[in-house]
Amino acid sequence: MGNDDNPIALDLKMVDPLPEETRKYFDLCEQKLGMVPNVLKAYAFDIDKLNTFTAMYNELMLGDSGLSKLEREMIAVVVSSINRCWYCQVAHGAAVRQLSGDPKLGEAMVMNYRAAELEPRQRAMLDFTTKLTESSDRIEEQDREALRKAGFSDRDIFDIASVAAFFNMTNRVAAATDMQPNEAYHGAYR
Repeated sequence: MGNDDNPIALDLKMVDPLPEETRKYFDLCEQKLGMVPNVLKAYAFDIDKLNTFTAMYNELMLGDSGLSKLEREMIAVVVSSINRCWYCQVAHGAAVRQLSGDPKLGEAMVMNYRAAELEPRQRAMLDFTTKLTESSDRIEEQDREALRKAGFSDRDIFDIASVAAFFNMTNRVAAATDMQPNEAYHGAYR
């Protein structure tokens, strides 16, 4: 198992010294989160890859969307639960606990979202996310129509798919590199 100083098992070292913009970004993370997430440290061996990753993450998870931040985090956790991504289950499970103010919801998202008390809109979104993750080739118009009936616009459907696809990709990178979650995530917002 890795730790905060060794975020991945592969011998990829952060660029030293970090470029000024990257150092400022890491300082901002430290200020807001109390840590630099290991996923960022893992990508910091190649600043272009780090910048691409953070730009995509920030756009999908923090940008304008008809999906709330909590809903986007729920998608991240459900995808990561299906893929058994240790890093993202821990990190995004903590985010669900924080944003919802409900530790039980964060745990249910990690273990089995179907056991959670969810609004019909959220259930529809996560059912779609599950199907997209497990068998994307089986998505049909009726799946998109179920989301529309739950109150999602076509733009929202695009955002659901984009968040799910992003975490399917990052889960695989985390697994391949043995990326480990920061210790601080484990006890956060309980």
